[in-house]
Amino acid sequence: MNYIFIDKKDGVEKVGIVENNKLVEFYIDYDKEQKLVGNIYRGRVVNVLSGMDAAFVDIGEGKNAYLYIKNAIPKGSRYIKGSVNINDLIKNGQEIIVQVIKEPSENKGAKVTRHITLPGRFIVLTPFSKKISVSRKIEDAEERERLISMGRKIQIEDMGMVFRTRSEKINEDILSQEYHRLISTYKKIEREKNFLPCPKLIYKEMDLSYKIIRDGFSEKIEKIIANDKDKYNSLLEYINIICPYLKDRLYYDEDFDIIYDKTIMKGINTALSRKVHLKSGGYIVIDETEALTAVDVNTGKFVGKKNLEDTIVKTNLEACEEIARQIRLRDISGIIIIDFIDMKKDSDIALVLENLEKNLKCDRNRANIVDITKLGLVELTRKKIRNSLSSNFIKKCTNCDGRGKLLESFIDKSLNI
Repeated sequence: MNYIFIDKKDGVEKVGIVENNKLVEFYIDYDKEQKLVGNIYRGRVVNVLSGMDAAFVDIGEGKNAYLYIKNAIPKGSRYIKGSVNINDLIKNGQEIIVQVIKEPSENKGAKVTRHITLPGRFIVLTPFSKKISVSRKIEDAEERERLISMGRKIQIEDMGMVFRTRSEKINEDILSQEYHRLISTYKKIEREKNFLPCPKLIYKEMDLSYKIIRDGFSEKIEKIIANDKDKYNSLLEYINIICPYLKDRLYYDEDFDIIYDKTIMKGINTALSRKVHLKSGGYIVIDETEALTAVDVNTGKFVGKKNLEDTIVKTNLEACEEIARQIRLRDISGIIIIDFIDMKKDSDIALVLENLEKNLKCDRNRANIVDITKLGLVELTRKKIRNSLSSNFIKKCTNCDGRGKLLESFIDKSLNI
């Protein structure tokens, strides 16, 4: 079964997606916590750092936000390192409009851009670009041409757009309505940006559950379950606007609680474990560090039936599906290194990589396979938007300082640690 759940109790909202009876996405949102990604601010530049090609911007949210030069230059301009100086683009004390593209972390402020975008269900409005683009996931050439042709027809005021994967085979009326609705929202932002004070929040991205429904609700989702009546009524209004033909899939169930759902709790437990077991008896080990995430594949108890080579390939193929799911579920980002079990045949390596890429396509925040190193390690990158799932549940141990190991007691005493 495929469904979305929204479990809201005591100021905490837990939202997730279950596909084929497996938890594939899970997010937790506290009312007291401010989520910044997607928000648009009128901010003030407080420090321009030529040596870092960056600037810090006060957006009124605690730590100053970080603006890199690539996100500061006018959209459409070609950036060549060293050809433009950050001081040519912005000055200390200048007031600018920025959008948050990456949540702040424990040590860093939010990352922002001047390239404002407004996402809808089918279209992303790009008001600072004239370009009309289509998601790479739409591979049919005729459909891509249809969307681009339609985009030219409905485009006004040179405001560009990106047709999202979900726009495939959607009729012109629905796409045109959403495009004009996004433009209307942008014009409200434009009017707000000229009014004091500064810094100032001038557009707030919608709450977590609305974003998940906007981005994750599709024909294959059989139902959405909400256990809060106010949230249910609000979602019903929202679905009526973005996809009224799917409103009969929204259900109110006051007795729903993820604690009593074995599928969801098993998925959360697995996502917070270092070792993840595979059906065959093999397993993967996932270690998240500050610099990168390392994934190791092992045969474990799986002994196979034919020969060692066949056992290795089958374990690696099974691991591909689980690794892709765990990356999505844990919301792992940045550099990801996968150490598959060594394979000798090029055909086996190609088969495993093809399977990995196929499973990664299920992720809305798609990971990109970069290369295979000389040591046979597979390198991935995945864009960071939010902090990983573990940051909500796991805290650094005060005894080992997060290293997972303790010094022998006699060394501990002698060093006064």
